[in-house]
Amino acid sequence: MKATIEANGVSVQSTVKCTGQTGVEMEALTAVSVSLLTIYDMCKAVDKTMILEDIHLVSKTKTDVNI
Repeated sequence: MKATIEANGVSVQSTVKCTGQTGVEMEALTAVSVSLLTIYDMCKAVDKTMILEDIHLVSKTKTDVNI
């Protein structure tokens, strides 16, 4: 998880890896969403106009992992 303060808000990035056969897109999106909701909860007393937006999957790669 990586959170960066920017000029107009906060950017949060999540990287997820697994060894199973299933994708983990939902886990990555959930991690970012929960992080942003936590920031919202901590800052709502200061700014009630905050907006959570543009939560999206940037990339997905599928590679075979030999264990």
